Amino acid sequence: MEQKHMLILIVIPSSVTAIILLLVVIYFCTRRKKGESVSSRDVEANFEINKERDYGVEKDLLIKFQDGEDLTVYDILDAPGEVIGKSSYGTLYRATLLSIDRLMLLRFLRPACTVTMKEVVPVMELLGSLRHPNLVPLCAFYAGQRGEKLMGHPFYRHGTLAQLIRDGNDEAYKWHIICRISIGIAQGLDYLHTNMEIPIIHGNLKSNNVLLDRHFRPYVSDFGLHLLLNPTAGQEMLEASAAHGYKAPELIKMKEVSEETDIYSLGIILLELLTGKEPFYKKANLDKDIYLPNAIQSAILDHRVKDFYHPHIMLSHSDGQRAVNEDHVYEFLQLAIACCSPSPALRPTIKQVLSKLEEIGR
Repeated sequence: MEQKHMLILIVIPSSVTAIILLLVVIYFCTRRKKGESVSSRDVEANFEINKERDYGVEKDLLIKFQDGEDLTVYDILDAPGEVIGKSSYGTLYRATLLSIDRLMLLRFLRPACTVTMKEVVPVMELLGSLRHPNLVPLCAFYAGQRGEKLMGHPFYRHGTLAQLIRDGNDEAYKWHIICRISIGIAQGLDYLHTNMEIPIIHGNLKSNNVLLDRHFRPYVSDFGLHLLLNPTAGQEMLEASAAHGYKAPELIKMKEVSEETDIYSLGIILLELLTGKEPFYKKANLDKDIYLPNAIQSAILDHRVKDFYHPHIMLSHSDGQRAVNEDHVYEFLQLAIACCSPSPALRPTIKQVLSKLEEIGR
């Protein structure tokens, strides 16, 4: 009888313990599933952003866009990366995603340089929704618990427009390629300026932010990046733009960027394509740098514009293309100079630029 009571006493606590353990397991499994639904999500799922919470503080966040649906946090964080560019606000990596054998361009944004996550997430979702044949798409955005942020883009193996021009590649001075690249950049910028209810300003347009494929199709990158930066980092971006010759003269603060300031930067790129020169370049027997738009303006007044055409441009019909029309080259130059007008009101709109480029390139 005593053994029977002991058996009952043993069995009852064991059953209670098992039930408690089962409830604990169910509780933690439920919490884990809820956590996973926040840490990785697809924008198209209409995830409701909790504006009372600062994402990235409590757990990792991965937002996936078109062409990034197969990415995971582990793919992004464990990818071997090679640094290919640095700025005051971030670092660019060429990363190999081992699990899916894919190259990506990862942009690391320094936590101290960005705005709060409440501001970042809506901007990322806007940028991730943009798709155009001449824009570099955003495929994914990752934010970590320590404030680190990564933007994932496709990797383009053929480098930047700046590299093409500086390397002295003969292809860069073929007229039909100059027209193709110019029209493509203008089409991408036209999409940003006119496709949305509120224009998206690029804010940092330069030849180093135009990527190319093997057919010389241009892909504009870094658009809207200034929206993610705090005022200090934004001003550093603006100062770098000024140092390289792309800043419109009226632009004092990064928050004042506009369609007109983008047009100015586009004009500088068109001049680079036509002359093969950097915005600031050296001239023999002169100690200071010469600013390309100023030099061209002087050349127009002195009737020596031909001195600025790259010599290979007029010879580029030898590859089977039709002969280059010198009048078209001059019209191209005039358009570029109009874009670089010191007065924003005198600059053409992107629609006018695109229309003229398509007319010249026919």
